[in-house]
Amino acid sequence: MKKILIVRFSSIGDIVLTTPVIRCLKEQLDCEIDYLTFSRHSDILKHNPYIDRLITIDRSIKEVVPALRKARYDLVIDLHRNIRTFSLKLQLLRPSRAFHKLNIRKLIMVWFKINMLPAVHIVDRYLHCVQRLGIKNDGKGLDYFVTDFDRAVALPEGFDKDYVAFVIGGNYTTKILPASQVLRIISKIRQPVVLLGGVMDKARGEQIVADAAVPDVVYNGCGAFTLNESAAVIERASVVYANDTGLMHIAAAMRRPIVSFWGNTIPEFGMTPYLPENFQPQPLIIEVKGLRCRPCSKLGFNNCPKGHFDCMEKITYQPEE
Repeated sequence: MKKILIVRFSSIGDIVLTTPVIRCLKEQLDCEIDYLTFSRHSDILKHNPYIDRLITIDRSIKEVVPALRKARYDLVIDLHRNIRTFSLKLQLLRPSRAFHKLNIRKLIMVWFKINMLPAVHIVDRYLHCVQRLGIKNDGKGLDYFVTDFDRAVALPEGFDKDYVAFVIGGNYTTKILPASQVLRIISKIRQPVVLLGGVMDKARGEQIVADAAVPDVVYNGCGAFTLNESAAVIERASVVYANDTGLMHIAAAMRRPIVSFWGNTIPEFGMTPYLPENFQPQPLIIEVKGLRCRPCSKLGFNNCPKGHFDCMEKITYQPEE
């Protein structure tokens, strides 16, 4: 294998979870690695030293198919496995491998609450599809690379050292810890707190700061940083509190202590924080077990289908004093 194309179009966390495959292929086969993704996610991988060429599309694979045909890849590794990647592989007519998404088993768990899921992390399932190439898991965990320019992001005085990062955002409301719960936990933290999230989380972050018992120790960084700047903030945090979202996986790539909150999704789906072998401390997985309605989706909803949101509202986690 001299030239390999890896394909994963989205999203932030899923792309970060493919980084062990990139590294292991590069180090163990010493081959050329190209990676295809959406342009909006290019920042995740643009500094990755194990990628020879990052190829992006804005909307359609038609933008790159002619150039990919000319590349004559020895292998296409499909780590997304959807209609778009199926079409891509048909058009390239190159040898390919794909990972098992386990969507049917996930839906059985969602609809019937029958757990037929293997106790295997998605990273290990990604790696399994290249196992026949002689690739072995090197146990080094995830990768995420930022530059000194990203690290130069300025936090306000008092928040620039010995702080915790609290990721309050997420793609789905049912994966987001409610503001009341965030406030309850923050009230027990004896360090400055930097809130992280996207522009869509900014207003909620402002409200959390306003409602905090001691507003001066909470800084709303939602929408203030680029993704890589947020990663640099996480890199320096003493602890990262996060929902089941992309920044949680970036925190794992940065080898930070993690407290993760799980609502409508469950750890059994195989996407918990993935850390190097023997890494300590192990991440804390905070969830309300025993709810008959959970999981209600393998992704999430804009509102709790039952109207009570017990999977998040009934969390009783208390930070150590």
